[in-house]
Amino acid sequence: MRLLRPTLMLFLGSSRAFQPAIANRCLSRAATSSLSAFTHFKTLRNMSTESTETDTPVESSNSNSNIVPFTKPERVIHSDLPVVYVYDHCPFCVRVRLALGLKNIKHTALFLANDDVKTPTALIGKKIAPIFEWKEANIVMPESMDIIKLIDSDERFGAPHLIKPSSGRTDLKDWQSSTRDLLRVLQRPRYVATGLLPEFQQLDGRHAFIFKHEMPPYNKESWKELPMKEKLAIYAEAMSKDPADDIEELNRKLVELNDIVTCEHHCSPGGLCLDDIDLFSRLRSITIIRGVEWPSKLRKYMNHLSEIADVPLYDEMAL
Repeated sequence: MRLLRPTLMLFLGSSRAFQPAIANRCLSRAATSSLSAFTHFKTLRNMSTESTETDTPVESSNSNSNIVPFTKPERVIHSDLPVVYVYDHCPFCVRVRLALGLKNIKHTALFLANDDVKTPTALIGKKIAPIFEWKEANIVMPESMDIIKLIDSDERFGAPHLIKPSSGRTDLKDWQSSTRDLLRVLQRPRYVATGLLPEFQQLDGRHAFIFKHEMPPYNKESWKELPMKEKLAIYAEAMSKDPADDIEELNRKLVELNDIVTCEHHCSPGGLCLDDIDLFSRLRSITIIRGVEWPSKLRKYMNHLSEIADVPLYDEMAL
């Protein structure tokens, strides 16, 4: 038990809020996980696909005729590197990191603590991420899609229009809507429980996240009414619960998604586009959930984009 207390403090700051079973689970995963999660992706790919990829036949829709090759452009390196202020878990921040990686633009990624209000407010007047700053051009701007539009249209960041427009399909959005509450239940407690994400390195950052981010069935308004002690208990309860039923449901939903993804290189017909920017960024957080069974095509899709854009997945810190 001597080693349990730091693990409990990582999540909630109170050993009373955790039950022994989840404490032991968090301890075993946090102790065996390391910053190797941020090493070269090929190592992660070999390890993760062995344990999480299901033996699903490759669909006929994944034939070579449907694959539109993506050629990564030459490296763009400015003497004054652009800076992106991000949270690692945030899908909107991942959108920008993915686009910068696909465009092969060297940049500095600054991970904000989740309770850091001063830094983003000094830049754009409020607490928000991502923020793109390029001092050389006197640019400071928020909003992920606006940032992506800038870097994919400005020739100073390489050949423009590398990323195709959104296809306009609605089935991907429908799938995301159908899994929203399920993923919140599984992902949100794990973000703060790992103890490894940069925005949650300190207790204040973890508590700031829990304070603002509701757990189903609560909505934003009803979550605001709860005392902090109760919010902490709800997060702890979510982690102590056996996730088997939720993971089984998620596995079914991933099979559904696998059926509508075009191929392992891009999710929509016609090649890599804004659909991929959004879909990958939302699916990435699923890799923080231990025991998920990925259909073959969808797992290869995640591995492919992670590798070519240099945005690592969470498999090695999954809980």
